[in-house]
Amino acid sequence: MTQVLRPGRLRLGVNIDHVATIRNARGGDHPDPVRAAEIVARVGGDGITAHLREDRRHIRDDDLRRIQAATNLPLNLEMAATEEMLAIALAHMPHAACIVPEKREERTTEGGLDAAGLHNQLAPIVSRLADAGIRVSLFIEASERQLEAAMRLGAPVVEFHTGEYAHAHLDGDGEKLSAELKRLTDMAALAAKNGIEPHAGHGLTYENVQPIAAIPQLAELNIGHYLVGEAVFVGLEAAVRRMRDLMDDAR
Repeated sequence: MTQVLRPGRLRLGVNIDHVATIRNARGGDHPDPVRAAEIVARVGGDGITAHLREDRRHIRDDDLRRIQAATNLPLNLEMAATEEMLAIALAHMPHAACIVPEKREERTTEGGLDAAGLHNQLAPIVSRLADAGIRVSLFIEASERQLEAAMRLGAPVVEFHTGEYAHAHLDGDGEKLSAELKRLTDMAALAAKNGIEPHAGHGLTYENVQPIAAIPQLAELNIGHYLVGEAVFVGLEAAVRRMRDLMDDAR
């Protein structure tokens, strides 16, 4: 299907990786992440995010094709900066490719990509993705150094890692929470000023999403683990609808 962006509001991209994690824990085909993508499309999600990891711990190669065939929502492929993943992205042609750091031993993505330190490795990958018409995003910490690196690389989008903000909220550390929110707010404004579209994600929940959603320059939030976890109790449709309502209310 043709993938279409829905303009005019803070977009919600739903990461369906952990539906596949549950499937893979036992093997077989259930629960199917494609069904999750179809539900997200039906209830007002704006995009599907999927991370094809080197070890295929959740999303598998064939899931990408099936997701693209099942829904017209834009697919945001999270990928490591490797030749293998570049070839897969070029074969599947997702709407966007978000380059993320990846370590085999980590449980989830730990921190942002060091775009500044990895410039020479990233530059040809960013260039080849862009030449193919795939919108490149870099998953980075909200810092001037990393944002400047994204600008040098010519990335049209950055996704700011909100993990430290989420940890401060969970710990009840009001001082750090305020500092992290200010950092994210300032960097979103700086990105927009320099023509880069800022997104945000990692660790966002019903309880902490609204201050992030209220940052006016942010165009998209990507949320996955929390929504899949809530879906165990209330269903994916209800979980996505509530997150969508909280985001809308914050704006």
